[in-house]
Amino acid sequence: MAIVAIVGRPNVGKSSLFNRIVGKRRAIVDDQPGVTRDRIYGEVEHEGELFLLVDTGGLLPEGGDPMSESIKKQVLLAVQESDLLVLVIDGKTGLTTLDREVALFLRKKDKPVIVAVNKIDDRVHEDREAEGYGLGFPDVIGVSAAHNRNIEVLLDRIRDLIPGKTRGPEGQLEGEISVAIVGRPNVGKSTLLNHLSGYERSLVTSAPGTTRDSVDSQVVIDGKPFRFIDTAGLRKKSRMDSDVEFYSLVRTHESIGRADVVVLLMEGTQVCTDQDKKISGLVVDKGKGLILAVNKWDLLEKDPGLGDRVMRNVREEMSFADFAPLVFISGLTGRGVHKLPEKIKMVQSNRSRWLDDSKTAALVRDVLAFERMPNDPRGRPLHIKSCRQVAVNPPAFAFFVNDRDIVNRTFERTVARKIREMGNFEGSPIKVFWRSPKKGD
Repeated sequence: MAIVAIVGRPNVGKSSLFNRIVGKRRAIVDDQPGVTRDRIYGEVEHEGELFLLVDTGGLLPEGGDPMSESIKKQVLLAVQESDLLVLVIDGKTGLTTLDREVALFLRKKDKPVIVAVNKIDDRVHEDREAEGYGLGFPDVIGVSAAHNRNIEVLLDRIRDLIPGKTRGPEGQLEGEISVAIVGRPNVGKSTLLNHLSGYERSLVTSAPGTTRDSVDSQVVIDGKPFRFIDTAGLRKKSRMDSDVEFYSLVRTHESIGRADVVVLLMEGTQVCTDQDKKISGLVVDKGKGLILAVNKWDLLEKDPGLGDRVMRNVREEMSFADFAPLVFISGLTGRGVHKLPEKIKMVQSNRSRWLDDSKTAALVRDVLAFERMPNDPRGRPLHIKSCRQVAVNPPAFAFFVNDRDIVNRTFERTVARKIREMGNFEGSPIKVFWRSPKKGD
């Protein structure tokens, strides 16, 4: 698929244009310069032509702060990957020295460039479009990302200039497993992703909250394709002092939603925080596979009993996720990371496991028959008539009973535990549904 990168100085509306073209809110939009840091990808189809659109951070002059230099490095990677560049300038403020510096940089890359003069919100402002020709590129289009003006014209020109190389509507490889890497800020998510990917794919610094958007990487490991989703670190809502942090939280939830398996990364010195529990609870509620990974193991004291103590602590504090495998890793040194791909494949296989009817029948006949059934307030016991598996990813089981209102949470947990004894569901939540005749039937 052809790659088209949106570039330009900070705060000219690159992310707004990206969101307008992609058609959904994928990049953070805020009037704070430097908001977009990592490269954000979105697939676009226009009149039968598919291409990958990339939103990038704002380019700043040489000699900036470390964060600005890191952003610049990510932009350079996006430019290097791209087949076509869309240079966005602000039609309201006009050309700036930085616009000219960015244009000079792009001219050296010998790639087609379209200048998108943004914020041309009305016909009376169309004369501002001509200023874009001062950057020396032949293709200049006045647009308004906010008001959807001339977006189709821009897409037509992109279609004309990109090489025609498509690879399918979703860009998903056969048998691919989507894996979201989640956790609190600064626990090493991007470092782990870079180790798994084999090259620096996500921006990594020592500042908490560096990754604000979700970033996908497609990797083939031992012949198996994976899509790793590096997500923004979740913060407590009380600490979110801007819309930027809020949208990062929203997209982390979305990333969990589009994953098959989630790796919850915890720091060795601070496992099972309230936020860790909330994240894992969200994963369980959404029915995703779950792996618990304790990171930065290389930084802890050398104590032969430490691993057992941490494992007991995790199992006690997160008993609701006791089905999840626990691994100890170091994303920095690579210790234990080699175990993750096999664990991920195992968990995804268990998410798609289907019990045959004989096992579900035995569950009711031979196993639950010996359990103490809950009663309603009048002393009427629950009676299970039959059970069958109704879905996978995650495995879901429907129990047909005399009155589902009698079921309590304790008994439901007992049933889920018994189901796990019937097959290998390690790493996968199990959904249990109760069905009873309608009142009056």
